[in-house]
Amino acid sequence: MFDVETVKNRLASFGYEVKAGDEFALAFCIEKVRSTIKNEINWQDVPEGLEHVAVDMAAGEFLLSKKTFVPADIAGLDLDYAVKQIQTGDTNTVFATGEGSSTPEQRLTTFINYLLSYGKGEFNSFRRIRW
Repeated sequence: MFDVETVKNRLASFGYEVKAGDEFALAFCIEKVRSTIKNEINWQDVPEGLEHVAVDMAAGEFLLSKKTFVPADIAGLDLDYAVKQIQTGDTNTVFATGEGSSTPEQRLTTFINYLLSYGKGEFNSFRRIRW
């Protein structure tokens, strides 16, 4: 279910522990995302099939507000956790191209943009006609 605890757990998976002072901002971001999705697809609530998208969007909204207003709070996020290389037999796949040229702030911005935009294409599967 798309609720505060799920978003807190998602943020914790990124290395950010929600503080007591973050509760209002987190609840605001969740309601903002819930409203955005409901308006996009014309449903009364976020459908089960979009809950994972909503959780990531809410986490992205929260991290964007932290980055904008209190960047020191997210200074400890570990953005180096991404898989860089997978080798299976003769096949070798490298994902982290250009990592040396990206600053930590650029990687954070890219990550936040991913969270905010990932899954929006799935809205079409749930869209209802508005009369």
